[in-house]
Amino acid sequence: MNYAYVRVSTEQQTVQNQKFAILEFCNKEGIRIDEWLEVSMSSRKSMKERRIDELLSLVNTGDFLIVSELSRLGRSTGQISIITAALTEKGVDFLCLKENIDSRKKDDLTTIVQIAFFGLMAEIERRLISQRTKEALAARKASGMKLGRPEGKGKSKLDQFDAEIQAFLNNGSTKTWIAKRYGVSLSNLHHWLNRRSEK
Repeated sequence: MNYAYVRVSTEQQTVQNQKFAILEFCNKEGIRIDEWLEVSMSSRKSMKERRIDELLSLVNTGDFLIVSELSRLGRSTGQISIITAALTEKGVDFLCLKENIDSRKKDDLTTIVQIAFFGLMAEIERRLISQRTKEALAARKASGMKLGRPEGKGKSKLDQFDAEIQAFLNNGSTKTWIAKRYGVSLSNLHHWLNRRSEK
């Protein structure tokens, strides 16, 4: 499946320029876009609101994603790196037209360096998020706030990591990565997030 993701920051803007650039490339290369994800949403909004979560859940190994430029995916280098690293982990190739980044060029040295850079930046971003979260939790504990897993039935082992998980989500980490980090299945994580939102 071939996907295209286009996003503008406000409803007053139009995605037509992005679509034109993508279609022009696809026509030259003989590529047919199977599904378009069009979003009118500021990059400051969450990954869910920008349909990035939806995109990452749709794509599978062997799929191909095209964006007009990297900034359409995220608001920071760290966030973009996490998203592109998630695509790479899933075996999804991606192309960013403006920056000429094409992960299909497996033997191209520049591409290899770019992908490695994104992976490194994603890991740095995750560690920084984790460190900031630990510092915040330590400060809460020092102030006398009770931390840890509440006692009682119906509790999840994820409850004790509530603040940390929320920080990861806000900073662009994928749910697949979060589930692996805490040793739970993706379905269990979704169930926990749904129960949390209901509360």
